[in-house]
Amino acid sequence: MSEIKFPIYLDHHATTPLDPRVLDEMMPYLTEKFGNASSLDHPFGYEASVAVESARDKIAKAIGARHDEIIFTSGATESNNLALIGTMEKYKDKGDHLITCVTEHKAVLDTARHLESLGKKITYLPVNEYGEINLEQLEDSIKEKTVMISIMTANNEIGTIADVEKIGNIAHDHDVFFHTDAAQAVGHIPMNVEKMNIDLMSFSAHKMYGPKGIGALYVRGVKPRIKPNPILHGGGQERNIRSGTLNVPGIVGFGRAIELSQHEMKAENNRFHKWSVEMFESFFNAGGKQNGHPTKRLEHNLNVYFKGIESKSIINSISKEIAISAGSACTTQIVEPSHVLLSLGFAEERAHSSLRIGIGRNNTHAEIQYVTENIISCVKKLEKITL
Repeated sequence: MSEIKFPIYLDHHATTPLDPRVLDEMMPYLTEKFGNASSLDHPFGYEASVAVESARDKIAKAIGARHDEIIFTSGATESNNLALIGTMEKYKDKGDHLITCVTEHKAVLDTARHLESLGKKITYLPVNEYGEINLEQLEDSIKEKTVMISIMTANNEIGTIADVEKIGNIAHDHDVFFHTDAAQAVGHIPMNVEKMNIDLMSFSAHKMYGPKGIGALYVRGVKPRIKPNPILHGGGQERNIRSGTLNVPGIVGFGRAIELSQHEMKAENNRFHKWSVEMFESFFNAGGKQNGHPTKRLEHNLNVYFKGIESKSIINSISKEIAISAGSACTTQIVEPSHVLLSLGFAEERAHSSLRIGIGRNNTHAEIQYVTENIISCVKKLEKITL
């Protein structure tokens, strides 16, 4: 058991631990290199500016973008808001229609509802049992006044990966902008905005072992050139699209985190694939069923359903040792079933009886085996009580 460190963290879709190599890169900019990257009249500001642009280069290179197409934000939520609200407002003369999907992250769904309150027209595409949209239905939903399509690359709950390239093709065939929330994808699967015909893409450092509070929005600069209206007003630091003093330590950490993810992605995904398959086989033998697509999924994601067993009951039985999450969003007073699982056509019972497991860089095989055995043991004990 020397390979096991308690508590065991398996909730890497919520956030990831800061990689020590990322912290090492950030430390000088948290201490002696404290300049404002916009203060170019002295060495402190210039040094900070050079560090920011170096990180911007690394991030752009990782996703196949140009240096000036990366806009720094506070995270993927802000990036999603900027992409949707900013673009719909900027191109209101073109139209008032946005197409998205019922299984999107709340950062997109709530923003879409806000746009509806402002009079915009929103189409929420349904999904099949695996969490995939129908591409013919997507194309049929495009109208004369459709401005943009927003479909996430990889689902944060069930790990299903969308056919982003085909969606991008459809969008461009109809002269419509394509935005994707890639918070769960960048750093975990290969992303190339040119190949995938992506016009706007949201992502965040803390999903790839970087710091919290820093994210980016890729904004296409040519063919077509897009410039969303700002939603924050001030100094216009980021191409007059996003104002605010730049988070230099966070940006430096973001650059290092995405650089490391590119180097280690293939080896990590090979390892995670073996472990997630091993886990699911054991869960399947114990009566578990998988949520999401069986193959087109993030390798580090496993969302599993145990019939008749409340996911909260399992989590409460192992909470002191293992960090995993339920397949439902909980407030202090109400437990609501996951909108993602309900959108797959499942009943509330399945949504309340599903676990999300997110494997990460620091986990070991011994930990995976320990967690698997622990969950199965808890399920068997709870079955005796509830069934």
